Amino acid sequence: MSDLFTDRAAAGRALAERLQAYAGRKDVVVLALPRGGVPVAWEVARALGAPLDLLIVRKLGVPRQPELAMGAIASAGAMHIDPKIVASYGVSARQLDEIIAAESLELIRRHALYCGKRKAVPVDGRTVIVVDDGVATGASMNVALKALRSASPAWIVAAVPVAPPEAQELIGTAADEFVCVLSPPDFYSVGQYYRDFSQTGDEQVRDLLARAQPAA
Repeated sequence: MSDLFTDRAAAGRALAERLQAYAGRKDVVVLALPRGGVPVAWEVARALGAPLDLLIVRKLGVPRQPELAMGAIASAGAMHIDPKIVASYGVSARQLDEIIAAESLELIRRHALYCGKRKAVPVDGRTVIVVDDGVATGASMNVALKALRSASPAWIVAAVPVAPPEAQELIGTAADEFVCVLSPPDFYSVGQYYRDFSQTGDEQVRDLLARAQPAA
């Protein structure tokens, strides 16, 4: 496979090249979906000269197949459930409730761990670029964007290094613009387009946030 990113940092630099129209603008904010989206977004924010913050979202994985998303939840109470996947894998209402409860606790934990008392970057009336390390089903990105809409940004850009060709359709009107570096027709998973797709740790997330450009 020739189209491979060395790692998330390299993917972020490639993505930043596609977003140069937003460089140097005072109204631009970059929001990362932790954890994997943070190293990508850090490179984007650095290249554009924009502040970096988090948009915390948790995938709702199918029982016994946690990597397969049947939906996602995000801060501000936003939730996205794919009824087709729930039905296809026979997920019961009780199983769904238990997974939502568990991921809600993790959402709270991550907010406290990553953000603490750090003041959030304002997004009201601004152009917000939401970055992840890739899109597969679109569930996590969709619920993140729905949560973001309630904060009244002027323009939302969903930006990822890699996604399937139908990704823009999966995102739909949740974003005003969709930017992607690679859209391979044989897409199977995000990780197959990275040489190093090792897990991003909590300490790396905290470190990158601390090193990011301060909010204007």
